[in-house]
Amino acid sequence: QVQLVESGGGLVQTGGSLRLSCVASDNSFQYYAMGWFRQAPGKEREFVAAISSSGGNTYYENSVKGRFTISRDNDKNTVYLQMNSLNPEDTAVYYCAASTLGGTLYSGYDYWGQGTQVTVSS
Repeated sequence: QVQLVESGGGLVQTGGSLRLSCVASDNSFQYYAMGWFRQAPGKEREFVAAISSSGGNTYYENSVKGRFTISRDNDKNTVYLQMNSLNPEDTAVYYCAASTLGGTLYSGYDYWGQGTQVTVSS
């Protein structure tokens, strides 16, 4: 069972940037598609971005396209989420997740990190 640990969250002003990292506990990481999800207070967890196991395919939720970039380094067992042009609507707890299938659905992911808080001030 792979364990995931996120880091990189924090407080940033509107228009700022953050890079989230998610490190997996072992190199089975290379076989998983990885996703980032977020959950704002009082809202359901929503898909943000996903990347295939090889890194060759990426997917984004419409509101983050052009602002966020997902990437991975299989040698470091790490997936990243570069977030630019942040706005208050991006405020949420961000979770990374691993899946044997990939996709945009929360239910398709098998393993989850504990989350990292991102707060964007106006």
